[in-house]
Amino acid sequence: MKSLQFQKLVTLLGVVLFGIKLIAWRITGSNAIFSDTMESTVNIVAAFMGWYSLYLCAKPRDTDHPYGHGKVEFVTSGIEGILIVLAGVLILIEAISAIIFGINLDKLDWGIALFASTAVVNYIMGYISYQKGKKENSLVLMSAGKHLQSDTFATISIVFGLLLVHFTGWKWLDPLIAIFFGSYIIVVGYQIVRKALGGIMDEQDEALFAKIVQILQDYRHTEWIDIHNMRIQQFGAHLHIDAHITLPYYYSLKEAHQEMEKVIKLLAQKVDRTIEFNFHMDYCKDFSCEICALDCAFRGKPFVKTMVWNEKNIASVSKHKLN
Repeated sequence: MKSLQFQKLVTLLGVVLFGIKLIAWRITGSNAIFSDTMESTVNIVAAFMGWYSLYLCAKPRDTDHPYGHGKVEFVTSGIEGILIVLAGVLILIEAISAIIFGINLDKLDWGIALFASTAVVNYIMGYISYQKGKKENSLVLMSAGKHLQSDTFATISIVFGLLLVHFTGWKWLDPLIAIFFGSYIIVVGYQIVRKALGGIMDEQDEALFAKIVQILQDYRHTEWIDIHNMRIQQFGAHLHIDAHITLPYYYSLKEAHQEMEKVIKLLAQKVDRTIEFNFHMDYCKDFSCEICALDCAFRGKPFVKTMVWNEKNIASVSKHKLN
């Protein structure tokens, strides 16, 4: 099932679950159930936005968007995070109002049964969505999946709390559960906004960068004297990599280009993402001889040792050299 079709299913499911939670809230008057119902409202809005963003991401690049439309995923994820924070604030307001003006609960048994039924469906869809998003490198599907799974644990916690209220008669627990849940989703919303802003501002994905550096280190060729000034941008599921590669100065343009293509093919094979490359070829200098193990007739200095490539020296703007 394609991402777009799957997101439609998630959207439809969100509407159905919202309806069930709304009924449970109306028959019980529970602030705890209201808190989860409010969060489901956000789920529906987020699902529609996620569906639209996946539609835009699927469009080919054009003259107005030469790098494609992938960054819209970060925008929609950021809006989703803001909506989650707002929902958390409204939940806190409603719960505090109930403590001040009084707590009225009714038919908790039916409400709990309806409410609990949504947890299982939420978790299954959340798990599928997250795994599918991880496989396809889709921030929208991963965010939706994580969101649905967090909903499940929150729903289970609320169910246990309401069961305690039902069997003990401690009605004051209901708004306290809502306050706890409201505070929790505010934190979740902040984390989603933070990640989305990082993507929009091209914040370095440290784990991804480290993975690419390790691939280059593990499969490096002696002819690749160094790779430096590497930058990675993400556009949805796609990557754009800029880097400089230092090669022997006496290589012909054809030979240098062939070595550069070997680096590109290596990353294209080992990284499970669509990648656009922009490599700049540098020629070696005398200080490069100390880290170059090639049997070279033009060596200006003796070979000392091979430098291990790491995140720091590959990100450096300068060619590699010993102290």
